[in-house]
Amino acid sequence: MQKNSIKNPPPRLVAQFHLIQAIRNFFNDLGFLDVMTPPAVPNPGMETHIHPFQLKSVFAGRDIPLYLHTSPEFCMKELLSNGFNNIFNISYCFRDEPDTPVHRKQFLMLEWYRRNERYEKIMDDCENLIKYSLEYLKKKNITINTRLAHTDFQRATIQEIFQEHLHINILDYLEKNDLRELIQKDFKEVPLPMNQNLSWDDYYFLLFLNKIEPHLAEYPYLLLYEFPHHLSALSTIKKDDPGVCERFEIYIDGIELCNCFNELCDLEIQKKRFDFQQKEKKKLYHYELPTPNILYNALENGLPCCAGIALGIERFLKALTCLDNTFWK
Repeated sequence: MQKNSIKNPPPRLVAQFHLIQAIRNFFNDLGFLDVMTPPAVPNPGMETHIHPFQLKSVFAGRDIPLYLHTSPEFCMKELLSNGFNNIFNISYCFRDEPDTPVHRKQFLMLEWYRRNERYEKIMDDCENLIKYSLEYLKKKNITINTRLAHTDFQRATIQEIFQEHLHINILDYLEKNDLRELIQKDFKEVPLPMNQNLSWDDYYFLLFLNKIEPHLAEYPYLLLYEFPHHLSALSTIKKDDPGVCERFEIYIDGIELCNCFNELCDLEIQKKRFDFQQKEKKKLYHYELPTPNILYNALENGLPCCAGIALGIERFLKALTCLDNTFWK
C-alpha cells in the first residue's frame, strides 16, 4: 500500500493566514478591540452600485428579509453608539458582482473605527499597518513586494491628481452639464453613452476610469483624498471647502485597496443621502432595499465623532506579496 506523501500547505494560504495574524497583532498592540458582527442583516448597505445577496428559506420556498452583508459597517457603528471605543473586525463580506482579477463574490474585509478621531489618523494607521505587515511577513520568510517596501508613501487630493494628469481643476466642474460638456469637448476618446439621463457621478467615473486610473499603476503607493462632494456617501463635507468631502482611498500599484470616511453623524443628512441612493438604485437596477434601521438607530442613539475604513484583505495580500490568492472564491 502506497503511503500518503506529506504535503506542503499552499503558499497563498500560508501568506494569507500570517497576514491576518499580523493585522490582529497590529491592532491589539494599539489597544483596539476585535469585534464580531452578524453576516445576515436586514439591510446590507446602501451604496447605489453595490449589490447584495438576499437569503432564501428552503422550507418556505421564498426569499426572507435578510441579506448577507456587503460590509459590517452598520453593525460596527451600532457598537460605537453603545459605548465601544476603537474597534476592528475581520470577516467575510458578500457582493453580487462578476468575478474579475480584483473582484469576487465573497472576500475578506478588514474594517476599523477610531472613536473621537478624524480620518487623518486613519491615514497614519494605514501606512503603519503596511510597514508592520511587511516586516512581519519577512520574518515568516514570505517574499514581499520590494517595490512597495522601498517607496515613499505619497498623498494627493483628487484635485491635485486631475491637475497633474489632465491639467484641469475638477472642482470647476461640479455641475453635471459642465462635466459632460468638458468630456465632449476636451476628452472625445472617453466613451459617452447615448443615454443623457446620467448623474454627475457617472460622468466623473467615466473620466476617472478612462483618464486617471491608468496612471495610478505608476505609483507604488498613493493615497487620494478630498473627493468632490457628490461622492460623500457616509462621509462629512469639509467645513472650509464644501466642494469636497472628507474621505480617502489608497491605491497600491494601481489597485484600489481601501476606502475611508470621516464619518457622517447627522441622521437627517444621512436619510436624505440614502433616499437619493435608493431612488438611483431603483432607476438603474429596478430593486429597492429596506430602510437601514440599524444605522439610523445608531445615529439616533448618538454615534460619536469617528473615522472608519474598509480594506480588502486579499487585495492587501497581493499588494504586499504579489501572490494572487484564488484558493477560495
